[in-house]
Amino acid sequence: MDVKTLITILAAISGIILGWVGGTRAFKQDIAQDAGNGAALKTDVEYIKRGVDDMRLEQRAQGQRFDVLSERVTRIEESAKSYHKRLDRFEENRRSDV
Repeated sequence: MDVKTLITILAAISGIILGWVGGTRAFKQDIAQDAGNGAALKTDVEYIKRGVDDMRLEQRAQGQRFDVLSERVTRIEESAKSYHKRLDRFEENRRSDV
């Protein structure tokens, strides 16, 4: 065989090997990068889920506070109604005494 032919064959084989190694390395880097992106995405989703859970708890607490406040307002209205009735009776008694 001729030396030029041998060098050409060796260059072609080494090119194929180097291309294969480079492609494999790039593929592994892509996989590692995708895994990192997937982990970051999962972390972000977990953070959002915790935020939504916190909002639900806060909404429930607000609802309970509203119920308590509503009950207090109802009691105050009843008390004011009773007071007005007593006041009306008092005024009627004063008018009849005069």
